[in-house]
Amino acid sequence: MWGIGWRRRDETEAAIAPLPQDPIVQAYFNYAQASEYRDPYRDISRPGDNLEQVILDTIDDAQYSIDIAVQELNLPLIAQALVAKQRQGVAVRVIVEHQYRRPWGHLIVSEVQKLKERDRLKYHAFLQFADLNHDGQIQGHEALQRDAMYILEQGNIPLIDDTADGSKGSGLMHHKFVVVDRQTVLTGSANFTLSGIHGDFHDPASLGNANHVVVIQNEAIAQQMSAEFDLMWGDGPGGHEDSLFGLQKPYRPPYQVQVAPGTAVTLQFSPVSGDRYSWDQSVNGLINQTLEQAETSIDMALFVFSDQRLSHTLYQKSQQRLMLRALIDSGFIYRSYSEALDMMGVELLNQRCKYDEDNRPWPTALKTVGTPQLADGDRLHHKFAVIDQAIVITGTQNWSDSANYRNDETAIIISSDVVSAHFLREFERLYEVVSFGVPHWLHNSIQEQRDRCFNAST
Repeated sequence: MWGIGWRRRDETEAAIAPLPQDPIVQAYFNYAQASEYRDPYRDISRPGDNLEQVILDTIDDAQYSIDIAVQELNLPLIAQALVAKQRQGVAVRVIVEHQYRRPWGHLIVSEVQKLKERDRLKYHAFLQFADLNHDGQIQGHEALQRDAMYILEQGNIPLIDDTADGSKGSGLMHHKFVVVDRQTVLTGSANFTLSGIHGDFHDPASLGNANHVVVIQNEAIAQQMSAEFDLMWGDGPGGHEDSLFGLQKPYRPPYQVQVAPGTAVTLQFSPVSGDRYSWDQSVNGLINQTLEQAETSIDMALFVFSDQRLSHTLYQKSQQRLMLRALIDSGFIYRSYSEALDMMGVELLNQRCKYDEDNRPWPTALKTVGTPQLADGDRLHHKFAVIDQAIVITGTQNWSDSANYRNDETAIIISSDVVSAHFLREFERLYEVVSFGVPHWLHNSIQEQRDRCFNAST
């Protein structure tokens, strides 16, 4: 059984030809229509670019150093590759979000029972993946094959998380980047996980969260990413609490470089202090400036969209009669804070019987807003927009206040017709099967909330 919309290439009348890649900035998508690969863990053929192999190839190119900052890493092939590189004399450093640092196999029964439901489900998914002899336990030899954090630990890979600054980890260490030899950068929306790249291990129909990575071969960009890594790393494991995460880091303005004729890259990091700097100076402000450049079209594929000011800009752009299309993940599109609701011309009361501050439902609903249909459990995890088919906004930054003001994030603006074509093809693929507009159940929910809040106030 395949995910929604997937047919084997030999069942189609004509295979989709691959697009040419930019020599400096290459883009890869785990749902790419022109590619097919064999999932190394489930041993099934599936559509898309093998993003894990792209990561492995990038790691394999390293001669001197590999720095990885990624929210979550549970792919054992990546962990094993890092250990092998360190044994070859390459300096390897890894930063993860503190929630994902401990090897799953170290948890005892009482600890599993105390996990939140979401984490308990993740643990049981890990158990299915790592329990190779199906005895209900993770033995040492199984962990060395399947538990990525255990593999890194046993391989003595230097690793810290976002509590290395002495905090309990405020916000999220949400980066997803690799820097090799301070020359090459890999980044994008994908966590280095089964669900982020290949699909849920227990479900052959799952094709994973819709994600992408970009590989940028440019020393200036790599140096900027290395500087971000070094701020977080401090003096590394066991040293002083001199790591800088979140708002402890200094403000970094946008950095732009012409990486090749016809290809420019702008880079900026979050978070930005809202007390010390204006919104225009933030990453969402940079996104806004890019949206304001649009003359003909804006296509967005977003996991979360909750920044009201970006919605205001899009409304102004909609009045200029350009083509505006938005796809939002099904888990977030209908929440009270979702700006997709504004675009669809409706408001949803929150649990306090209030509308979110500064809500502005569009007087004329945009009919090109919806959520793509994916296999159960798979998410639209992209954070990209294509402007005028020529400029791409991408990175880890969700279009939200949390990303802007709390989390460690990367945003990248790529001006390139060649790179944009890849993102536009991905958008068009997602746009083929979409649930548009306000569903019937949400109309009922809006009315029920109004009735509940009215009754509570009388």
